[in-house]
Amino acid sequence: MRQMLQFVRLDQAMPEKREADARRKDFDEIYDAFTTDGAAEQSSRCEQCGIPFCQVHCPVQNNIPDWLKLTAEGRLEEAYALSAATNNMPEVCGRICPQDRLCEGSCVLEQSKHGAVTIGAVEKYITDTAWEKGWVKPVVPSVELAQSIGIVGAGPAGMAAAEELRKLGYQVTIYDRYDRAGGLLMYGIPNFKLEKDVVQRRVNLLAQSGVKIVNNVNVGVDISFAELRKKHDAVLVATGVYKARDLVCPGVGATGVFKAMTYLTASNKKGLGDVVPDFESGQLNAAGKNVVVIGGGDTAMDCVRTAIRQGAKSVKCLYRRDRENMPGSQREVSNAIEEGVEFVWQSAPEAVLHDTENTVTGVRAIRMRLGTPDQSGRAKPEVLEGSQFVVPADIVIEALGFDPEDIPAMFGEPALGVTRWGTLKTDFRTLSTTMDGVFAAGDIVRGASLVVWAIRDGRDAAVSINTFLTLKRSVPKEQQLRKAS
Repeated sequence: MRQMLQFVRLDQAMPEKREADARRKDFDEIYDAFTTDGAAEQSSRCEQCGIPFCQVHCPVQNNIPDWLKLTAEGRLEEAYALSAATNNMPEVCGRICPQDRLCEGSCVLEQSKHGAVTIGAVEKYITDTAWEKGWVKPVVPSVELAQSIGIVGAGPAGMAAAEELRKLGYQVTIYDRYDRAGGLLMYGIPNFKLEKDVVQRRVNLLAQSGVKIVNNVNVGVDISFAELRKKHDAVLVATGVYKARDLVCPGVGATGVFKAMTYLTASNKKGLGDVVPDFESGQLNAAGKNVVVIGGGDTAMDCVRTAIRQGAKSVKCLYRRDRENMPGSQREVSNAIEEGVEFVWQSAPEAVLHDTENTVTGVRAIRMRLGTPDQSGRAKPEVLEGSQFVVPADIVIEALGFDPEDIPAMFGEPALGVTRWGTLKTDFRTLSTTMDGVFAAGDIVRGASLVVWAIRDGRDAAVSINTFLTLKRSVPKEQQLRKAS
């Protein structure tokens, strides 16, 4: 049995990372799996803190010190059970969570300059091992309930809520407008961060658990929201946010300017074996082209690293602040630089340049300097007059973030209240909306955020829906009818 607190003799170590020259040529994940000894050694570095700041700063409150100890002791099945008790997709979070901003960034060893325990890589190792060993089983509820829940959106919030509600015996149906379940996990995040079979096996597990997944259904078009409410005892809206923020400058209508999700979805669909006409025509294929990505978040990093793998001639990322003030993961930035992405820090686009046929030829940008902090606490970028420069471009990708779509209009349901930011208005304690029996979770409530927060919200919504339906079962039908009338 391994002793803990081994940080005094063991250095921080990640699994082997493939060389940049090799990983530029494919879309495979860039990290190898931990060896059994490697995972155990890194787990044994944990201090087993009295106040586990890693757990405190994990959105799903993972029992990290406990499953690290179990991993160090070789008790992997127990480690998986403990990890899965708080997280519906630990292998996904282990791959794509920005651990440097969450658990690992809060690790006492990181703060004391010893280097954090590599929590995310261990989490991935535990769950991948659980899949290989057959420890991950479909849900088998101890009782079947007649009440049903309709979930709109098959992303991480909807999938997490579905699993939790199915455990309680509810009949659950997920409706999604896309041809595959998974949402952003399937079509937004590239394979080199999250291979699609990792997502698909979770989708398959839900189906094996008795969750019905109905694809290619647009609520408000193929089925009305009123029909959905009539069909189910409760409804959860977990659509995510997909309305891309617009780049506002002259020339944005030129041929060759694309939204990030348009570009990433085409690449992911191609990787899944689909026929993508806009990719086949070369329109959404960066091969041999100069690519400029505008933005500094994780989506921008996904775009620049995808363009590298497609064989772009050059890839540049324009961001108006410096590296220290980027909203995206620093680990992702490092990976992008290793792979050949050039970052043009403290620069902002002034105009998209194009030829007489309205085809993109470049981006005219201007240098910025960082002034006093804004409301977010980050230094506010200010224009340096007379510092314009031109970056050649054949493709320009806007990766400026996402806002909510107009859900009441999409669903044809004006009674669904929204906030001034366009997100659905909910009671923060219960996630119930302004309509009785309708709940909401994930980005459509909190705005564009992390996958792990969507999972947390989905789990919380499941608790509230269960409370709502349990109370409903305890009230005689006559009283329910009187109340409804």
